[in-house]
Amino acid sequence: MSRRNASDLRSARWYSAGGMRAFAHRQRMQQMGLRREEFMGRPVIAVVNTWSDLSPCHAHLRARAEAVKRGVIRAGGLPVELPALSLGEVIVKPTTMLYRNFLAMEVEELLRQHPIDGAVLLGGCDKTTPGLLMGAISMDLPAIYCPAGPMLNGRWRGTKVGAGTHTRKYWDEFRAGHIGEAEMVEIEGISTRSPGTCNTMGTASTMTSIADALGMTLPGASSIPAMDSAHPRMASACGERIVEMAWEDLKPSDIITDGAVRNALHVDAALGGSTNAAIHLVAIARRAGIAITLEDFDEAARQTPVLANIFPAGDALMEDFFFAGGLTGLMSRLADRLDLDQRNVTGGTLGEVIARARIDDDEVIRPLDNPVASAPAIAVLRGNLAPDGAVIKPSAASPHLLTHRGRAVVFDSHAELNARIDDPALAIDETSVLILRGAGPIGAPGMPEWGALPLPQKLLERGVRDLVRISDARMSGTHYGTCVLHVAPESHVGGPLALVETGDEIVLDVPNRRLDMLVPEEELARRRAAWQAPPKRFSRGYGAIFEAHVMQADKGCDFDILEAGEKTPEPDIF
Repeated sequence: MSRRNASDLRSARWYSAGGMRAFAHRQRMQQMGLRREEFMGRPVIAVVNTWSDLSPCHAHLRARAEAVKRGVIRAGGLPVELPALSLGEVIVKPTTMLYRNFLAMEVEELLRQHPIDGAVLLGGCDKTTPGLLMGAISMDLPAIYCPAGPMLNGRWRGTKVGAGTHTRKYWDEFRAGHIGEAEMVEIEGISTRSPGTCNTMGTASTMTSIADALGMTLPGASSIPAMDSAHPRMASACGERIVEMAWEDLKPSDIITDGAVRNALHVDAALGGSTNAAIHLVAIARRAGIAITLEDFDEAARQTPVLANIFPAGDALMEDFFFAGGLTGLMSRLADRLDLDQRNVTGGTLGEVIARARIDDDEVIRPLDNPVASAPAIAVLRGNLAPDGAVIKPSAASPHLLTHRGRAVVFDSHAELNARIDDPALAIDETSVLILRGAGPIGAPGMPEWGALPLPQKLLERGVRDLVRISDARMSGTHYGTCVLHVAPESHVGGPLALVETGDEIVLDVPNRRLDMLVPEEELARRRAAWQAPPKRFSRGYGAIFEAHVMQADKGCDFDILEAGEKTPEPDIF
């Protein structure tokens, strides 16, 4: 690729121009102990770091930033570390999803306001991947994503333990009386063994793999465990490569094309990826000016079966996936349905990447004729209960419930659900359909991962481990069950979910992609006329911005003001 001159670097506007402002910029850089030669005439690289003391998935990213800097310096650039909002899943309330767009805004503006020629984006926990990518796409400077990597495998008494997946499994067994408090304390201390993201195919591994499939990481980087020595070496290589990308002016707009997004859809299906991808990949694509719909996910999942034998759809963990061949190995199974001419951050093509791939365990990365599940990774439902769509993960659901008719048991809020679900007087059995509303983007707020609704204790004690559950919430990618999610429009804005009453008959028909309530239209019209919009939740601050501008789940829950309009102009620095 052609190489730019030093005068073409964006940072040259700050440091190489004449006048007092450029003098002041050089003055302040020298105030920090840097020589002129260290910041003039060479690419300035932002190391955007989402490390924090309250983000266990990112606990090692302070050290990884140093590895990135080594690579930048080795390649002749100047690294500058810029801290960004750290979104530690589980710890952040009410949900990290409320702040994904905040992170995207911060990344875009961090890169715009500073003399930056390229960026290495350090993240990994669920919302950090889409947030970092969305901001970088909107700014469109050379950028490379350095994923945090999955935590080490866990085991308890000889059994593999997957973060999140087994949290739910063991908690249900505890509530059913099969596991005692002492055992739960033991599980609590050993099930997440190291820094890094969830070691199941949860949202974190799904989204870092999607970033990899889009071409925004070094090939295969998403599969490297956080604590493997290959991980800091990869981080250093990211630092070295971004300097060359800055000289080449290789930007996200050169990499994230329609073909790259279509590739990511098939990779997501083969991974048995988190249903959250149906929100985040839509948002990422729309930032890049690429229109995809929920039906594109459904179509890809019909064509591409689940091949990654990883919890919750399978029985292996991310460390096993890494040793089996990782994401490049998985993509080599899909060569006939991928656009192999798509470029990545190396400047090469996907075809070149998978030509070097190998698979060392056919049980963990299955061939196409031996998939993990006969059911697809995702199905998109429509009907009078979800006119703008809802999603379900059939590969992690109970087969006997994928076609089901049952009586609705409705909860108006998560607080009400928690207060009433274990009431012995609750009229519910294994044929019932649990419904939670008020859990969508605006209603919750932020669309938390409440979608794997807890089962009543009295049913758990009888051996029931799944019910049809419907909500306008999301679900952790680590979880499982017959959970219908992302019902759009959400109940808070008057979607049909707001009209359901306990006792209504609900029909779930996954094979035919239907979700309906058997209520006469005239009765629905009566309920609709009586419905009153809830009052606004926020009167100030970021919450008010979120409430005013967030779009619905089928549109990716981005802010309308962030994907529309002309490109924001460069700052006037003189």
